[in-house]
Amino acid sequence: MIVAFSISPGVADEHGSAGEAVAEAVRVVRESGLPYETNAMFTNLEGEWDEVMAVIKRAVEVVSARSPRVGLVLKADIRPGYEGQLQAKVQRIDEYLDG
Repeated sequence: MIVAFSISPGVADEHGSAGEAVAEAVRVVRESGLPYETNAMFTNLEGEWDEVMAVIKRAVEVVSARSPRVGLVLKADIRPGYEGQLQAKVQRIDEYLDG
């Protein structure tokens, strides 16, 4: 499965930024060893259901340590038997565009 998720603290820093708290969540993702990519709005994480959800739960916990309120947005592509889809999905789109 691939899960696109975004975590944000309910309380920003003195500059209105959530960057430090989000960085701690991304650190959890990086340390998980699962395939991922982070962009300006979401982090995409690929793996089995239990391992992906455990990483997201831990990421929420580290943001919760900085803020009494946390926002979480999730979108999941659940497709058993498929791996490496973070790159494969984009490659298929490129092939359609090039073809």
